[in-house]
Amino acid sequence: MKNRIKSLFALLLLVPFAAFAQFPTPVEPNWKDVNYAGDDLKAHNLDIYLPKTQQEAYKVIVAIYGSAWFANDAKPFAFMSLGQPLIDAGFAVVCINHRSSGDAKFPAQIQDVKAALRFIRAHAAEYKLDTSFVGITGFSSGGHLSALAGVTNGMNSRTEGDTTLDLEGTIGGNTNYSSKVDAVVDWFGPVDMAHMENCETVKDAQSPEAALIGAAPADRPDLISLISPITYVALNSAQLPRFLVFHGDADNVVPHCQSVFFSEELKKAGRLEEFITVPDGQHGPVTFNEQTFKRMVDFFQKEAATQAK
Repeated sequence: MKNRIKSLFALLLLVPFAAFAQFPTPVEPNWKDVNYAGDDLKAHNLDIYLPKTQQEAYKVIVAIYGSAWFANDAKPFAFMSLGQPLIDAGFAVVCINHRSSGDAKFPAQIQDVKAALRFIRAHAAEYKLDTSFVGITGFSSGGHLSALAGVTNGMNSRTEGDTTLDLEGTIGGNTNYSSKVDAVVDWFGPVDMAHMENCETVKDAQSPEAALIGAAPADRPDLISLISPITYVALNSAQLPRFLVFHGDADNVVPHCQSVFFSEELKKAGRLEEFITVPDGQHGPVTFNEQTFKRMVDFFQKEAATQAK
């Protein structure tokens, strides 16, 4: 199992490096390794990048790396993959770490995301952030966490069968601040864990999602439902932000049908901006391109303008 995990993790790390080739000069964050939880865990650090334009504050996009939930310190990859077009468009970009599935089982990962969102609002003035608009984006498992943050806006907990999960948590405090997100761009995230194997059923006990929940998916249908963003769309439709979804039709890591199923539910709820299938798009390469980056930026700009009205 360890070799399989290492191989998959190595494959996923090629995604940001492929995107980074488009931006050969590394960009240093304005603030690096800011801890959002008040502890000493690197998994609870974030980086803040500001545009070069001089403003009092900048609307915010949170970006989350993909790693099949195996990494706890890969935030630079989120910027390498997605950040440059966003700061060029005038957004502040906040790239966050989260605990890995080896550090802690779900819901630790979504609790970390929500803790970072609360921290951003609590410390907005300190870091020149305009939290009148906070969008979120991520690729692969980062797409999953971004989507899950969006579909659980305003939900503190959820019960399936005999299992109740605390989705919000209290990591880092700041609990008088909201963890709401105002728009989501999901890049090929696994969002329907009950249909990850050939679009029909769950993966096996060696899968990343098994590591995430600490059990074979077939043995814990309650947890498989609770970790799946698709579960929450109809349940929480009144509080959903708008979504833009990207997926390549040649993705051999996360099946393209994941975004098909998810987008169908979002469309029913009236919260889908667009589902864009990228012809020959892989798990990052080809799917990440100038046109899709522009579409992401345009969507966030549109949603930010809508929030301002």
